[in-house]
Amino acid sequence: MPVLKYEQIADSLRRRITEGEFGPGDLLPSGRDLCEQWGVSRATVNKAFEMLRADGVVVSRQGLGFLVTDVPLARPAGGRRVDTARTSDGRPFRRLGVPAWELPPERIRGALDLRTEETALRRDRLVLLDDGSPLSLVSAWFPHEVADRCPRLAQKGPITEGTTNYVARETGRRPTKGSDVTTVRLATAEEAARLAREQPLAVAVDLHVACDAAGNALVCEEGVTPSDLWERVDNYPMSAGR
Repeated sequence: MPVLKYEQIADSLRRRITEGEFGPGDLLPSGRDLCEQWGVSRATVNKAFEMLRADGVVVSRQGLGFLVTDVPLARPAGGRRVDTARTSDGRPFRRLGVPAWELPPERIRGALDLRTEETALRRDRLVLLDDGSPLSLVSAWFPHEVADRCPRLAQKGPITEGTTNYVARETGRRPTKGSDVTTVRLATAEEAARLAREQPLAVAVDLHVACDAAGNALVCEEGVTPSDLWERVDNYPMSAGR
């Protein structure tokens, strides 16, 4: 499928933000400048900015234009339907530790279709509530074939454009199918400490796998959320008489 012009403009701006040309709070090029640079209409540029705004990458300021967000957003694991956006269900977050190559647990290894002794790149984040307290502890695991082509995944800081867009740009592989499995258990001592809770602590565990068009896993995320904070609402049509 050909990439539309406004998508090309949005991807170009994402790359420039991720590579550090524009930092948090910086003003992006004006709509007029982008129209001249790309030879497109203002409507096309506005659609590009709207894509970035919906992803939580930029914010608009009346009289100024679009600025790189000061507070990147991240989502809890799971629930990545096509009609959702980071600005609707994303929240502020903190990166935890430094990304590292590790042997993943069995269920992660199976989701990524890895060999028994094969490592994956682990990135941890703590998704926060509005008051700054912990909501969910999320570990994202990337197979070698993805992480080796996306060097910024191994760096400590957040990726402002989001890992999904970054991986898609660097690999040419975009998630087309997601799978979510939710289970319940007691938190480990480390999980309870990071969630600032006492044990015993009942948690809901969301295992999210995103796959490309060929069915190959791009990432597996495990989100651990205290049971009193976990909620999932599903609205769907029903057929009368069945």
